[in-house]
Amino acid sequence: MKPKIILAAMILSGSTHVWAAPAPVSEAASSQSSIEKRLAALESMMQSRNLLQVELQQQLNRLQDEVSQVRGITEEQTYKLEKVLQRQRELYQEIENRVSQAYSQPSAEQHAEPVASQAISSDLSENEAYERAVALIMKDKRYDQAIPEFQTFLTTYPNSVYASNAHYWLGQLLTIKNDPIKASEHFKVVVNEFPNSNKRPDAMLKLGTLLQEQGLAEQASKTFNDLLNQYPSTTAAKLAADRLSKM
Repeated sequence: MKPKIILAAMILSGSTHVWAAPAPVSEAASSQSSIEKRLAALESMMQSRNLLQVELQQQLNRLQDEVSQVRGITEEQTYKLEKVLQRQRELYQEIENRVSQAYSQPSAEQHAEPVASQAISSDLSENEAYERAVALIMKDKRYDQAIPEFQTFLTTYPNSVYASNAHYWLGQLLTIKNDPIKASEHFKVVVNEFPNSNKRPDAMLKLGTLLQEQGLAEQASKTFNDLLNQYPSTTAAKLAADRLSKM
């Protein structure tokens, strides 16, 4: 059938169907290109994120290594400091034992040794000077020479972290050498100038005892009462209470 005849037949038959034309090839190609660009952008973003994660992980690993090194150094220093403090506690106990013997046996020849402070100086020369004074007692047994050595130490390092302990043990040494007036002066320094010293309660007890022995009952009583009020739970306070009850 000829085309004109077919077209005429369709018009005459009243057909309303319209044949849709296929999409142009250029639009399909453009859509595919857009998808490929998006995929490429996503792949680039993923690569960038992966690189960033790798870099962050490397930084984290380096930080963990540095923390481990610092922790190791801290643990080593803590161990050394604990050893020093342990030695100081041993010295303190030995000194207390010797001084107690000196008070209980005044006629016998007794010696006391200076205790190390619980604080540690950062000045090596200061530490060496203090250790030298301690060595006169602990190693050389030169007890008489320890007194001028500690006096020189206090003159050279008046603001030392060991100052309160040095004054306290000078008071002890001078007490044993039967020089209560000078001994009292050193105990008074601890009481009046070092309110945070861990030796202050003991210094108050020793000062009150010396004042009592010198017949200064009123001053002794005040010192003992101050000790009871300020350090009620200490051994020194209990001993002070016992002395007050006998005054």
